[in-house]
Amino acid sequence: MKVLLIDDEESILEVFKQALEQEEIEVITALTATDGMDKARTQHPDIIFLDQILPDMGGNEALQQLKADPDTKRIPIAMLSNFNQQTLIDAAIKIGASEYILKYQIAPKDLVGKAKQLVEEAKSSQ
Repeated sequence: MKVLLIDDEESILEVFKQALEQEEIEVITALTATDGMDKARTQHPDIIFLDQILPDMGGNEALQQLKADPDTKRIPIAMLSNFNQQTLIDAAIKIGASEYILKYQIAPKDLVGKAKQLVEEAKSSQ
């Protein structure tokens, strides 16, 4: 499995990356939405975890662009953010996020199980 983590906080990226790599999962990281969208198109991850607050654009805007792109629209995308404003959460789900996960409510090791679950759900719904 290949996971793309898009988050501008390097310490957060590193914590989640280590947890995923311990389970032999390939991890790609991006610090901006633009870089993340480019990597999604070229490296074809099985799942994307996308932060809501990024330096170049909002997570929901990036989510919308990824879901509109024929090359990336089938990739499950879960928002992974500390920003829990209900209107943003509702918008993300409406745009096509598989799930909205609050970083402070998930242990890094639990992200592994969540990634596997969301990839399986996406495969079974295609």
